[in-house]
Amino acid sequence: MTKIILLCILLAGGGLAAVWRKHEQWSQYVSSLVGQVVQNASALDRTVDLAETNGLPEPVKRYFHQALKDGLPLISQAYLIQKGGFRTRPEMEGWAKLSARQAFSSDPKALVWDAKIAVAPAVSVRVCDVYQNGTGAMKAALFSMVPLVDVNGGEEIDQGALMRYLAEALWFPTALLPSQGVVWEAIDENRARATMVDAGNTASLEFSFNDEGEIVSVYSPARYREVDGAYIPTPWEGRFADYTEVNGYRVPIEAEVAWHLPDGVFHYWRAMIVEIHYR
Repeated sequence: MTKIILLCILLAGGGLAAVWRKHEQWSQYVSSLVGQVVQNASALDRTVDLAETNGLPEPVKRYFHQALKDGLPLISQAYLIQKGGFRTRPEMEGWAKLSARQAFSSDPKALVWDAKIAVAPAVSVRVCDVYQNGTGAMKAALFSMVPLVDVNGGEEIDQGALMRYLAEALWFPTALLPSQGVVWEAIDENRARATMVDAGNTASLEFSFNDEGEIVSVYSPARYREVDGAYIPTPWEGRFADYTEVNGYRVPIEAEVAWHLPDGVFHYWRAMIVEIHYR
């Protein structure tokens, strides 16, 4: 009996060691990606000059005048911490608890999103979304161990990742200025289309503005969504609220994202930004 107990202890210890190794491997993977963002980011030794917004559509000009101030530094890097919820399917009741950290750079355009999603008591999934060097990627693993998703590159993935970058650039709003390569076109008095080109990828989104000039939503009629191994163009929307001043920049700290499916709107991610740091 003593030998059996000892064997069980050894097996349990080995299992815990394996879990720890996988956790460390995930942490090293994410740290390496974030390190690349830091290492490759170019210093933007310039400041905001709102005169460059004079020829933009009126709602876009209002946005920049409420979000920025002359003389603010152009943001080279942004780091966020998010707390919120995630849903894996439309019929899911309630929200799985989500915590995430995110890193961006403006030049080159890059993002790394590292999230932990509690899908059940004591059961979590780690997810890492990436856009670097013009390539999108996504990994997901149960307990940081069991692979669930591992995709890297391809037209649909790359374009979708750049579209996400464009949508989330309003958390470091100098990245949306025309001098940073964004082309703005008027749609109507409250909407404008922004287009961003990077490393052969093109992303466009419709931005909607309220009367104060705040961006309240972004929309694409055809962002690629994975369905049973195929990528289907699907309407996609992000909504933003509760604008707050951070180091002189006004950014939203509440957000929610949804697919517009034939059976209705599927809200799958929502969060509050609890920390933002700029470089």
